[in-house]
Amino acid sequence: MENIALIESFSEFKDDKLIDRVTLMAILEDVFRNALKKKYGSDDNFDIIINPDKGDMEIWRNRVVVEDGEVEDENSEISLSEARRIEPDFEVGEDVSEEVKLIQLGRRAILALRQNLISKIHEHDNTNLYKQFKDLIGDIYTAEVHHVRPKAVILMDDEGNEIVLPKEKQIPNDYFKKGDNVRGVIENVELKGNKPQIIMSRTAPEFLEKLFEQEIPEVFDGLITIKKVVRIPGEKAKVAVDSYDDRIDPVGACVGMKGSRIHGIVRELGNENIDVINYTANAQLYITRALSPAKVSTVKINEEAKTAEVFLKIEEVSKAIGRGGNNIKLASLLTGYEIDVIREGIAQEEDDVELREFSDEIEAWVIEEFEKIGLDTARSVLNQDVADLVRRTDLEEETILDVINILKEELEG
Repeated sequence: MENIALIESFSEFKDDKLIDRVTLMAILEDVFRNALKKKYGSDDNFDIIINPDKGDMEIWRNRVVVEDGEVEDENSEISLSEARRIEPDFEVGEDVSEEVKLIQLGRRAILALRQNLISKIHEHDNTNLYKQFKDLIGDIYTAEVHHVRPKAVILMDDEGNEIVLPKEKQIPNDYFKKGDNVRGVIENVELKGNKPQIIMSRTAPEFLEKLFEQEIPEVFDGLITIKKVVRIPGEKAKVAVDSYDDRIDPVGACVGMKGSRIHGIVRELGNENIDVINYTANAQLYITRALSPAKVSTVKINEEAKTAEVFLKIEEVSKAIGRGGNNIKLASLLTGYEIDVIREGIAQEEDDVELREFSDEIEAWVIEEFEKIGLDTARSVLNQDVADLVRRTDLEEETILDVINILKEELEG
């Protein structure tokens, strides 16, 4: 009866944890064998019979009958007189099977059994969870916000699994509250002790790639291939696409009529600006397309150094560089070339001076702000309207006027 009661108490784990019958039986047997080893020194001569349908189990100890006074191992041998108390016609050399009741193991052993079982089931759950999510790395996953912390959002899926979305894996303008559904890619599964920690990301390029697969049927079906994705999360992204079917316009299919297909992706990414471009193996053409929306005049490539000089008209320079230098940065990442923008058709005047020459008087970050919009010499800055410079850079008017005074003093002083 004690065995039945214990098995019934153990069976609750099967219901709670949804462990299959075979696994539960294996865990139970393992737990009981460990208890028998501690009690008797060995479990080799024990048979454990588990019947989960009836919620019952039996433990039988098998011993060999020896003459009285010749018992050397009490676990594997039994004296003739003791054997005959079980059954009067036993003889020396015969096998005796005797049922062991759990109560014989002692109260402390039974409590240890239960704790060991809990531990084994958690271990089993964690191993399965680790394997399950390891296979999901790179896939989109949806979970609900359970708790918002300063450094991470803790999510919970439908199975009650905890998923961590760290602050650095969130898009800068993401805002979540308890109960919100959040989409991202499973980026990694880490073992913290014995417990797996599942990491989600919304900033990974793979997230944008998987959104394309979800939202654009031709990508999902393999008619359009995504060659590469580069992102500055929440700001701008570039996606190179290709199709082996000449009848399909990959860019048009991805963007959709009036941007209808890509709109949902843009909204999911917090209005991240997405440029979709046609992939080509022609490096010059690829770089030209990557610098969209700027119109490039000429591209000169140094294949060995993996650099490219891109010539543009002055009005196209700021488009090529983009706000904060994002456009040219992403174009470089997409193509694999370090891109240098050169203003076309403007010869440097003899008395002109590179802005970098003023690094003792003008802070480096200020010079970089001018370079971002294609202004890299003193004359190129002085030829601009102050109000226009305020609009096109992140510089205050006072800072720009200070720079102009420094430049004028050098060139005209």
